[in-house]
Amino acid sequence: MDKEQPQIPNTCRVERELFEGDAAQEERVKRICDEIDGGFTALRKYDLAATFFGSARCGAGDETYRAAEELAGNLARAGFTIITGGGPGIMAAANKGAKDAGGQSVGFNIELPEEQGLNHNTTDSYEFHYFFARKLMLTYASEVYVYFPGGFGTLDEFFEIATLVQTGRIESIPIILYGGEYWEPLLSWMHETLLDTYSTISPEDTAIFTLVDSAQEAYDAVMQLVPRCKSNT
Repeated sequence: MDKEQPQIPNTCRVERELFEGDAAQEERVKRICDEIDGGFTALRKYDLAATFFGSARCGAGDETYRAAEELAGNLARAGFTIITGGGPGIMAAANKGAKDAGGQSVGFNIELPEEQGLNHNTTDSYEFHYFFARKLMLTYASEVYVYFPGGFGTLDEFFEIATLVQTGRIESIPIILYGGEYWEPLLSWMHETLLDTYSTISPEDTAIFTLVDSAQEAYDAVMQLVPRCKSNT
């Protein structure tokens, strides 16, 4: 007897998982539009800004937590609004540094079933249900992006911005990578594998990041690389 073949759904994933049913489709499309519109409205409130990325699992006693707090505080005192994903770890550290320095401390939080709620160090916040809407806001949020060691989310955001800069979809913008011990293996792989072995990136693509190992070095790099800061020095 022939084995019965499994039935393959006759709808694509976007129909099954996002837009299943007319009522659900209308509701989700409205929610997506509302999140994007609300996000851009929130961004218009801030002028000079720096966005921080990094692990949500980093504790207050970690060196990277202290460095993120110090850097955010220094940038806030220099007039930067500090924007994060609004969660714990590096995000909380950056928000704390900005808030304690008397600056604007913003969290673009994401609804997750287990991992994060909005940290208590923000002076303003906006909550997203959809990751892609939140990513869109973070992409256009700032004049500089600072990446501390993190997991898949941090790397996803890093490659998102790097790709947009590489392809010219956004103007060239400073990308600061904190912590050589964490980032150097990845940067070496890019150079040796992507550039030298497979030629899937160009030599100039390896120059769009700035690697630093201290909060002061990161601050100096931001002040040197952000055009609006250079014009005031």
